[in-house]
Amino acid sequence: MSRAQQANDRAAAFIIAQEDGNWNSASQAQLGAWLAESDGNKAAYWRLKHSWREADRISALGHGRAEPGQASRPARRRWWVWASVAASIIIAIGGVYEQWPQMESPSQQMAGYQTAVGGLKDVTLSDGSHIQLNTASRVRTSLTAHRREAWLESGEAFFEVAHRSGAPFVVHAGDHQVTVLGTKFSLRREGNNLKVAVLEGRVRVDELKDGRPVRSAVIEGGDIAIAEDSALFVTSRSGQAVENALAWRQGMLEFNQAPLSEVAAEFNRYNKRQIVVTDPDAAGFRIGGMFPASNPDAFVRLLHDAYGLQVVTTDSEIKISS
Repeated sequence: MSRAQQANDRAAAFIIAQEDGNWNSASQAQLGAWLAESDGNKAAYWRLKHSWREADRISALGHGRAEPGQASRPARRRWWVWASVAASIIIAIGGVYEQWPQMESPSQQMAGYQTAVGGLKDVTLSDGSHIQLNTASRVRTSLTAHRREAWLESGEAFFEVAHRSGAPFVVHAGDHQVTVLGTKFSLRREGNNLKVAVLEGRVRVDELKDGRPVRSAVIEGGDIAIAEDSALFVTSRSGQAVENALAWRQGMLEFNQAPLSEVAAEFNRYNKRQIVVTDPDAAGFRIGGMFPASNPDAFVRLLHDAYGLQVVTTDSEIKISS
């Protein structure tokens, strides 16, 4: 059984337990922990929850009060949930991560994209939006006539969203979701921590708990926001500063008097051979400038030639010391 099928089955079990009265604080804690495990769990739960509510609404409109011998409300709704599970399983069959075919109906398209360490990828969606993936990144998308969604599962991506009236574009990233109110922005995800840099337009960042927003902020062009440990920090910067933060789109890294320890960590995102700074004096050395992300050897030669830092290179590491 695939992970998608397992998620749908587990989501249905939770929803049935909620409706049948077999629900307590321990059950709620189990649901919260399961939802926190992955974006796929959240998607499965809220999709089936929506189907459940729709089934109840349709049943109320079409049947009114149950007649003798007629199926009870929980039984009708249980049938609807398991039908939704079956439909979701059918959707998942034959899917592959790199490029899923058109699924569910001609009006819904789902796809997944990823990059290796040091890789970049440009993607054009069927609605005209563009996504550029940075190193070691993974994104899924789902497009319908009325809603457009993406899931940043890891790494970093730049989004240029085409305007479509009545069809919002929402990006899910761990415990946060970003709703597009404008056009161009980037997201960088590290676990549940998120960095948002807006180049043009506006986005709304929501912190979620049990799938519902508990804290929100609107971020405009030129702003950079960092969400971590249930806190959201917004800094207003110039558009040029945001452009510098997006230098990776041209394969470059831009630093403005950043400590060498931070610079090394950035280079290590793009390269299998890792830079290791071996002492505190070298780690605190300040670096400014723009450097090719995929060429750490040229960078460390500069450190040695211009600043006298010591460099020892092995097959797996580049060690720097003062």
